[in-house]
Amino acid sequence: MTDRIINYRGCFVCGQDNPAGLKLDFFFDRERKKAWAEFRAGREYEGYRDIVHGGILSSLLDEVMAKAILADEIPVVTSKLMVEFRKPVLIGEKLRAEGWITGQKGQAFFTEGRIAKENGEEAAVASGVYIRARGELVELLSKSLTEK
Repeated sequence: MTDRIINYRGCFVCGQDNPAGLKLDFFFDRERKKAWAEFRAGREYEGYRDIVHGGILSSLLDEVMAKAILADEIPVVTSKLMVEFRKPVLIGEKLRAEGWITGQKGQAFFTEGRIAKENGEEAAVASGVYIRARGELVELLSKSLTEK
């Protein structure tokens, strides 16, 4: 079963109200326990000529790993993000980003993620640590929700 994961209005990656953003929808595959999204970068996200900027790929990985936690309605913020770029991504290539939880200790969630090209090649992989939001921070994050 696949569920759509909630978006935040102004988010650079998933926000539909951000004119400069990617405007991506994220989904959660409950059977595989993975969040995912598909993306095809336009020229506005170019780094070197004809190549998608690494910061865009890093943002996508950060978001898909956080969405793996948010799929269970647990609000988190990024504490640590490590990205390894394996293959350049050309402008216009279709990508699939996936993120999943690998562990939890207290309020910290540990995750991994990947971006794969249409042919299955890994373009980038990542790991992250996300901290569960509490108190006033939850209230602040909730103001960004497009839906409840």
